[in-house]
Amino acid sequence: MASLAELCANARVAVRRPGEPNPQGKCVVYWMQRSQRALDNPALEVAVQAANLLGKPCVVFFAPVPFYPHANLRHYRFLNQAIPSIALGLKKRNLGFVLRRYPDHRLLEFCDEIKPALVVGDENPLRGPEHWRQVAAQKLRTPFWTVDADVIVPSRLLMKEQYGAYTARPVIRRLLPEFLRPVGNTRAQVRWRLPRGLRCLPYDADITDGWKLNRTVEPVEAMQGGTDHAMRRLKSFIRSGLATYDHDRNRPECEGTSMLSAYLHFGHIGPHTVALAIEKAAAPRAAKDAFLEQLIVRRELAINFVRFNENYDNFECAPSWAHKTLADHAGDARKIYSESQLEAAQTHDPLWNAAQRQMVITGFMHNYMRMYWAKKILEWSKTPAQAFQTAIYLNDKYELDGRDPNGYAGIAWAIVGKHDRPWFDRPVFGSVRYMSFNSTSKKFDSRRYIANVEALQSKKKLRRKTKSAGV
Repeated sequence: MASLAELCANARVAVRRPGEPNPQGKCVVYWMQRSQRALDNPALEVAVQAANLLGKPCVVFFAPVPFYPHANLRHYRFLNQAIPSIALGLKKRNLGFVLRRYPDHRLLEFCDEIKPALVVGDENPLRGPEHWRQVAAQKLRTPFWTVDADVIVPSRLLMKEQYGAYTARPVIRRLLPEFLRPVGNTRAQVRWRLPRGLRCLPYDADITDGWKLNRTVEPVEAMQGGTDHAMRRLKSFIRSGLATYDHDRNRPECEGTSMLSAYLHFGHIGPHTVALAIEKAAAPRAAKDAFLEQLIVRRELAINFVRFNENYDNFECAPSWAHKTLADHAGDARKIYSESQLEAAQTHDPLWNAAQRQMVITGFMHNYMRMYWAKKILEWSKTPAQAFQTAIYLNDKYELDGRDPNGYAGIAWAIVGKHDRPWFDRPVFGSVRYMSFNSTSKKFDSRRYIANVEALQSKKKLRRKTKSAGV
């Protein structure tokens, strides 16, 4: 086992508040937020190892809040479904688990109650969560470390914002042998015992009860949150989808993707678990390489973008060439749809409408369709800045994996050419890459895709009729 000095010197660990652990402290706290799992969690692993070195118990503190930007009932239900499996996984590792919710969510108050020797959290590059970590570092009375737990290669080792995959890929591949290793699931040597009178919700509680939040976006029935469900999806994909992934991943009419993005977003499964399972799988090397390119290089490029570009969620993140070309075409004639028309899928384009409806119904949109979807919003908006905000609004409202670096990077790629290069000059788009209904439909069976979404919509209408009839 590493020493405390070796633990905090790890490239994955950021020492937010330095100092020696409080010898009078009663435990080590792991403040769980982004990495909502008990399995293969590097941040939890650091906390457990530190607790064992100090001869103290380790307790996980998890306290959801109703004001996470753009989150609604769909997202909170998925999060809520994972809590029982988190609790079970922690119990198997001899760890404590204190579940609270707003307004009893404050880390500082919890620490005042239990007097920890050390607090460990997970990293999150998004603006709001990063601010929460900065505040915690200022106000905690004990050392505070955060761990970059949801990437393979620690984000800070990329040093700066990368121009594209071709600049990030060599750095990531060079470091993969060092960091693509089993995380470890160390068991706590000292059992946590819940102090008498310490508040803790039942693990099957509805954390949203009484909260004022958007409940108009319905939970997704076909997707259940939690590490156990994530592992089942991973195993199913390896068994029946991985072998043809390099061919089927760009065919939205097929079920050719892993469908793990929501689980990765919530931290119900970690990239180490997925990548190591893919490497061990009996599948063609080309298929495995294609999947790992998306899971590691492309996903971590998106996280790099959010970490190093403060304008990741608005038009100002555009590269200089895109700013110029879009400005040059600002006066071009264009067909305009309002935000409400787009949200209701009321456009002349049946393929776009199908993509929007798929997202509203299932909380998922195939990545290839998401590129087309965002580019059409650019084509149908008054300005690129408005298009960017509309795409963010719709993506974050309906996608289970919304409010995520992947989403922001994907929208930036589609609308302002982030991580891309200039193409041929066209109206409205300038030299930002263009996608059309005709060209896109030649690459996959668009009629079948549209029919699949229509079938989903029919099933949803039937369920509503059945429910309203009391059947």
